[in-house]
Amino acid sequence: MKITIVYDNCLGKPGLRTGWGFSCLIETGDTPPLLFDTGADGPTLMHNMKRLGIDPARIEAIVISHAHGDHAGGLAALLEINKIAEIYVPASVAARVPGRRVIRVGEPVQVSETVFSTGEMGNIEQSLAIKTSKGVVVVVGCSHPGVGAILDAASQFGEIYGILGGLHGFHDFKRLEGLSLICPCHCTQNNTEIRRLFPEQHISCGAGLELEL
Repeated sequence: MKITIVYDNCLGKPGLRTGWGFSCLIETGDTPPLLFDTGADGPTLMHNMKRLGIDPARIEAIVISHAHGDHAGGLAALLEINKIAEIYVPASVAARVPGRRVIRVGEPVQVSETVFSTGEMGNIEQSLAIKTSKGVVVVVGCSHPGVGAILDAASQFGEIYGILGGLHGFHDFKRLEGLSLICPCHCTQNNTEIRRLFPEQHISCGAGLELEL
């Protein structure tokens, strides 16, 4: 399983662009690539995909964590190129895309053989739980419902191995104890403290980072 950070505030590989937002490509081997969020703008998203060798036309599922512009702003540009992807949005988002299947996610749902949505939480956001040989990797957008609540919801799919994505103002650091991978991205306000407390588990996020699990 491979996760590639496509869009982030920080830079992880030369030649890419940064921006206030988040997007990552998830490749599990059981299905074509899945894109989680689309960053804040199409030009940055498309530039980074090209530099990373990602073909946007091959993506068959797009999961939008929540409808804020820094997570869904690149969607229109992506859909101009991609003609096949299904789009998963939280149930509270009244999205319609002509000619495209849009799945409004309320309860937990299976996206592919090893990828599951936690369902919409806090009437705003969904996260992903990915089953790997090491355990469940949780991918989050901004963690508005709370990191603890998201981890609890994702635990129904197996033992949590790690978490990746935006953690916002999260500071209940004890909830991260026992995790083997902690990769704070995008909007995380306490990244320095998380790195200090969990130096062996912490991975610095940035556009271009590739994680193989």
